[in-house]
Amino acid sequence: MRLIVVIPALNEAATIGDVIRRIPRTIDGISDVRVVVVDDGSTDDTARISEAAGASVVRHHNNRGVGVAFKSGVEYALAHQADILVNMDGDGQFNPEDIPKLVGPIVNDAADFVTASRFATPEVFPQGIPPLKLFGNRTYAKMISNIIGKRFTDVSCGFRAYQRETLLKMTLFGAFTYTQETFLDLAGKRLRLVEIPIKVRGVREHGKSRLASNLFRFGFKTLSIMLRSMRDLAPFRFFGLPGFLLASAGLLIEAILFIYWLFTRHTSPFQSLIFVGGFLLVVGAILGLVALIADMLHRQRIILEENLYYNRKRYYAQSGPGSDRANAHVQD
Repeated sequence: MRLIVVIPALNEAATIGDVIRRIPRTIDGISDVRVVVVDDGSTDDTARISEAAGASVVRHHNNRGVGVAFKSGVEYALAHQADILVNMDGDGQFNPEDIPKLVGPIVNDAADFVTASRFATPEVFPQGIPPLKLFGNRTYAKMISNIIGKRFTDVSCGFRAYQRETLLKMTLFGAFTYTQETFLDLAGKRLRLVEIPIKVRGVREHGKSRLASNLFRFGFKTLSIMLRSMRDLAPFRFFGLPGFLLASAGLLIEAILFIYWLFTRHTSPFQSLIFVGGFLLVVGAILGLVALIADMLHRQRIILEENLYYNRKRYYAQSGPGSDRANAHVQD
């Protein structure tokens, strides 16, 4: 098996070299370990230090976001025939020596996707995380756990392992981040998702996180990505459930008013509720119609994604180190 470790990085010159050098080159079940740093528009020596430490570098001349940097790493890994991809941050918060633990379930064919959890047990719980950030992480974890029907304690961690088939099937759209969207996409495709506890440093030693530098912006951007993913992966429920609730409320209001009219022969002083109930019924019916149309489009998406999977498989089967397709991902 070939393992490629992908490190998206923006101005991580202070830590990137140490992270690369600490990545294990000998792992049970893995015959070849390679490292690629996706330099997402750094203005410091991140790229030079990465190359000096033994990593290949994919360059974005402008900062394009963590989500785009991760996609570039996925394309590079597939083009270079990776059997497993591990992505991790370059800021030193994660311990590279934990990579064998992370890839173990995939090597043993017990998982298609493995994510580290910083909050699974008290023994690994990181110290120093701001309360607001911790609240956001827990909220997103509960939301996604409820959506996919399986409990996870950390859906925002950037330390993960992917099997090759998982990468070929994965379809992501978020440029700002990819962490939560990945769960929804892979769970919707019925892949095996596994979470393992990993001890990490709670805060960065150098610099500031580009995602968490503004927690409100991070929360808004992440929530918008999650809502779009839910809309695309479960459109009938996304539109149908609100439509059903609104139509039910409208119907209930109208039924109560009708019963009131039967006994009193007038609707005063509740005439305005007739229009409220009618409005709710109309909006609920419209959402129900949208749900049916969105569900039809979702079925078309499934067919398109199956075609995309086979096209990717053929495309990357003809790639390899040194090929034009592999070299096409060296710079951007």
